[in-house]
Amino acid sequence: MAHTAPRTMSRTQGRRHPLVATAMVLPLATLLVVVFGGWDAVVTQASSVGVMLGR
Repeated sequence: MAHTAPRTMSRTQGRRHPLVATAMVLPLATLLVVVFGGWDAVVTQASSVGVMLGR
């Protein structure tokens, strides 16, 4: 029982608010869109993944 606090703290440290995670990912996503051929390529890949997942 005495060792539950460190485990609980390590679980909560890895979580981020969704807006923070989005703000971190958007610059990289923008760079990838520019490098790999624009929005059409992103939409094509996303739809392919959606078909593979059955949506």
